[in-house]
Amino acid sequence: MERVGAGGGPSTADRTRSGIHNRPQGLRRPRAPVDSSPVTAHPLALVQPAAVLWDMDGTIIDTEPIWQQSQVELTGRYGAEWTHEDGLSLVGSGLERSGEILRDKGVDMEVEEIVQWMTSYVMERLAHDDLPWRPGARELIEELHARGIPTALVTMSRRTMALVAADALADHPFRVVVAGDDVEHPKPHPEAYLTAAAQLGVDATACVAIEDSATGVAAAVASGAVTIAVEHIVPLPETAGDVYLTSLAGVDVDRLVALTSPALAARAGGSATDAEEVAR
Repeated sequence: MERVGAGGGPSTADRTRSGIHNRPQGLRRPRAPVDSSPVTAHPLALVQPAAVLWDMDGTIIDTEPIWQQSQVELTGRYGAEWTHEDGLSLVGSGLERSGEILRDKGVDMEVEEIVQWMTSYVMERLAHDDLPWRPGARELIEELHARGIPTALVTMSRRTMALVAADALADHPFRVVVAGDDVEHPKPHPEAYLTAAAQLGVDATACVAIEDSATGVAAAVASGAVTIAVEHIVPLPETAGDVYLTSLAGVDVDRLVALTSPALAARAGGSATDAEEVAR
């Protein structure tokens, strides 16, 4: 694994324990390797992202177990077989795809009815309990806002549910919310991320996206955004995205900038042409 700079740094084991890993080169398209060590002999200039684009379910709030419980209860009503693996396979997917799969499994409802039922189920439980924030996410969002770095919420949940999380944060930090019912193509298509960047008036390649699922990571990468993969419910390969983390706990704005600056710098001379072609 190539490192940025020279000189001593933490061992691979140390970096693994810290939850931060570099992705190898040679995957998808050339990218600058991201050095996870706190100090290098020849540090690169820091590049602040034009915006930070956030996934919601599993990244900001820990709703994935609630979604999975909704699937168990709904399939149970119709005597349909539903396994834990079935639930995991839907993590990060658009709700319409989830509805189609549940219908195929034996839920005798229209896809839109399934989507509405699951959304109501999850929202009802969130309304009766404190939002289950993922470690470090809320703090990082609020610090980004305090430092004037734009943020957007990019989720495949319906807008009504996305606004529950957005409105629960201090000072309403998200300048843009793009939800599953705002786009034609769900993740892993990059439309949602490209739409958020366009509404913010920035190039997606100048943004950082934060995701927790393989489907979401694929969407963010396809948009051209520098992608942080934060593993949660479903294991992710350490080659996912530009930066791989096991948690956002302890990641402040300065750390985020340090982790993503090499990849942002590498994209600075390019454009979003490739991502726009994918979106077409």
